[in-house]
Amino acid sequence: MSETAVKSMIALSEPEISGNEWKYMKECLDTGWVSSAGSYVSRFEEMVADYIGAKHAVAAVNGTSALHISLLTCNVKPDDEVIVPTLTFIAPVNTVRYCNAVPVFMDCEPETLCIDVQKTADFISSKCEQRRDGYTYNKETGRRIKAVIPVHIFGHPVDMDPLLEVCKRNNIDIIEDATESLGSEYKRRRTGSFGRFGCFSFNGNKIITTGGGGMIVTSDDGIAKRARHLTTQAKKDPFEYDHDEIGYNYRLTNIQAAMGVAQMERLNEFVETKRRNAVLYRELLLDINDIRFLWEKSWAKSNFWFYTIMAPKEHRMPLINHLLSKDIQVRPVWKLIHTLPMYKECQAYEIQNAIQIYETCLNLPCSVGLKKKQIEFVSENIHYYFSK
Repeated sequence: MSETAVKSMIALSEPEISGNEWKYMKECLDTGWVSSAGSYVSRFEEMVADYIGAKHAVAAVNGTSALHISLLTCNVKPDDEVIVPTLTFIAPVNTVRYCNAVPVFMDCEPETLCIDVQKTADFISSKCEQRRDGYTYNKETGRRIKAVIPVHIFGHPVDMDPLLEVCKRNNIDIIEDATESLGSEYKRRRTGSFGRFGCFSFNGNKIITTGGGGMIVTSDDGIAKRARHLTTQAKKDPFEYDHDEIGYNYRLTNIQAAMGVAQMERLNEFVETKRRNAVLYRELLLDINDIRFLWEKSWAKSNFWFYTIMAPKEHRMPLINHLLSKDIQVRPVWKLIHTLPMYKECQAYEIQNAIQIYETCLNLPCSVGLKKKQIEFVSENIHYYFSK
């Protein structure tokens, strides 16, 4: 395919806005219900809760705020520790620090890029101890291990069963970061439904978007009530400005929720499109021996939020630059968080796989609206690079 056949830049991840978004958002504008009160907020929450299979959903301003409120509601205290992957977007790690808690960094599994569950279990069994109060403590620091945040990286589910087992045995909460995995499944159950909380993001590059927004899901009545309380400035009286603790203005607006309702109406379609495009990418790149296309495990159904390939270390940046020169937006994975200056002093446990992943991975264009000819153009340019 010639370059003239694909005239404009192929974006990494663009929103698909072609349903009832204009209709529902115009209703908000016409009626004046544009702020945090309005029927679309509760409707959006109900749709997400039903989809995930959770009893409750609490809308939030973004995925970061959803994670922050989840940590607070799980009673993560200053100087507690929270186990996090080093290979992730920085938001879940930063929210640990918002609580004045301390992250402990864990390696990733090479097949999923998600947190290494076996190393997590090894760390808890060999480097921690359970004390008489029932909680698990880090032997080296003396701090309580209060929670683990597994992140379903690029839509690929974490191996949840063994993680659930070790955390239950050691009285450690699980807060699922499902911000990238709406529509993914682990053993026929939707991601976000396994932990005490599941957290979602509706940023503009996610599989559905509200421009910016998030959601907390849980089946626990009590913690759902407290999460909602904290996201609305901890206001305890519907009329009086009476607050009983420090709260946050983390509310989603009705106009954003209206967009979310329209997007949720098409989520199943979006997931199937992403999965179909993943198959096409994989088939087109299969004969390039130098790269590996990240694929779902037998027990998983991925939403393939991002399409990820691994190339030899010496080829990653040259390949990225080649594709960018052809107006193909691609992106490396995040820099490992335990190497960043504000986290260098935190404990990191046997980080090995994540280093190689960082050095070899890149993400290809993955928009829901991606056309077959665009996928072919991307693939042809990858072929061309490796044929030189």
